[in-house]
Amino acid sequence: MVERYVSLEKINDVKDFVEIVSRFDYKAEIVSDTYILSAKSIMGIYSLDLTEPLKLRVHADNCDDLLADIATYLRDEKVK
Repeated sequence: MVERYVSLEKINDVKDFVEIVSRFDYKAEIVSDTYILSAKSIMGIYSLDLTEPLKLRVHADNCDDLLADIATYLRDEKVK
């Protein structure tokens, strides 16, 4: 499993992020507090607090291709 943090600050960021993640066959989830939802669900992501980075969890040992495509949204760690 691969876990990274992503920042989706604008409405178009969410739209673009979901479009990119949806192109891949990986099972990908967004984790925010007690919520776990599909990273391919645009409405689900819109329902979250987007002022803080979100944890992306990809169920794969290696997903470098996906990470390269979403590089603009990746953050090193959760900002407190």
